[in-house]
Amino acid sequence: MNSRTVLFGGTFDPVHNAHLEIARAAKGRFGLRCVLFVPAANPPHKSHGAQASYEDRVRMLQLSCAGEPGFEVSRIEQTSEARPSYSIDTIEKVRASGIMELSFLIGADAFAEITTWHRWQDVVSLVEFIVVTRPGAVYQIPPQATVHELGGLQIPVSSSEIRQRLAEGDRDVPVPPAVQRYIHEHALYA
Repeated sequence: MNSRTVLFGGTFDPVHNAHLEIARAAKGRFGLRCVLFVPAANPPHKSHGAQASYEDRVRMLQLSCAGEPGFEVSRIEQTSEARPSYSIDTIEKVRASGIMELSFLIGADAFAEITTWHRWQDVVSLVEFIVVTRPGAVYQIPPQATVHELGGLQIPVSSSEIRQRLAEGDRDVPVPPAVQRYIHEHALYA
């Protein structure tokens, strides 16, 4: 897999230490060339959208990826349109840029819903999946999907918990120090 790029999409609202731990583990375990973080401009599975702006989420990702070999942040989903950011569109844009060997890094809960995605059959035919598993995670692997499991990680935190803690005035949240400074300097999630 060492010539592969893995797409790591999400709202990253905000990016936190567990996101980076997952990316490092996937890169190391599967010998990936690059982890391409793709913040969703208009996530279709989030009815309320993101709390922080697209630009703020991109900047927090850039700060967290600085100094991490093989970590890149993509603005490929940035658009002036209000239409949803579908994974298939992102995959096709990345492939059109010349990157053909793609994997998709995804949590088991999200992968369990893969057959509800827009053009999901095309998604599973164009990428291999690295599914982050946890004890008790249950999902079905659709026909033609290639899945590699990434287990054994402790992921005790979520972005929604971090947003709640920040809204309550907690300044000690599990995000990289540069991201924490950015959040406070820009009064995000207060």
